Amino acid sequence: MKLPIYLYGHPVLRREADPIKEDSAELKTLVDDMFETMYAAEGCGLAAPQIGKSIRLVVIDADVLGDDYPECKGRKFALINPEVTVLDGEEVSRNEGCLSLPGLSEKVNRVEHINLKWLDEDMKPHEEEMSGFLARIVQHECDHLDGKVYMDHVSTGRRLLLRGKLRNLTEGKVRCDYKVKAASRR
Repeated sequence: MKLPIYLYGHPVLRREADPIKEDSAELKTLVDDMFETMYAAEGCGLAAPQIGKSIRLVVIDADVLGDDYPECKGRKFALINPEVTVLDGEEVSRNEGCLSLPGLSEKVNRVEHINLKWLDEDMKPHEEEMSGFLARIVQHECDHLDGKVYMDHVSTGRRLLLRGKLRNLTEGKVRCDYKVKAASRR
């Protein structure tokens, strides 16, 4: 089932998400619904807070970026209770967008190498080192679990220049091809 994506300014995007404690049929259904929602919005990642659920769950399918970023080829997974550790402090600046901020993209500095620990949808543990654009996607989505959006990594001056567009998002004054929920329409 396609779910509405919560827009910038909605309070759920600023909460620290709660850990998931157990496997359930509802969790598996939610993972499926999140993938369906992400595909319908033409995204490559989606965090549970973006659909109004303050839990530590992310879905990623980076395969669509595989031609430009080989580390993304074939990478599709659900991350439950992910933990990111920085392996290399050197940051690289690249453009990022977000389904919760449709129509915007900004340069964001992120590290290129991370270690990721997570549980899959069967609650089996995994650990992997990731680099490049895949590491960026994971960091972006995991930020949502900590109540952050990529705009928090943009300079104050740049955010000031974008304040009208950000206010419009908060008020739901946006056009996009997927169902959204704005802060002003709780």
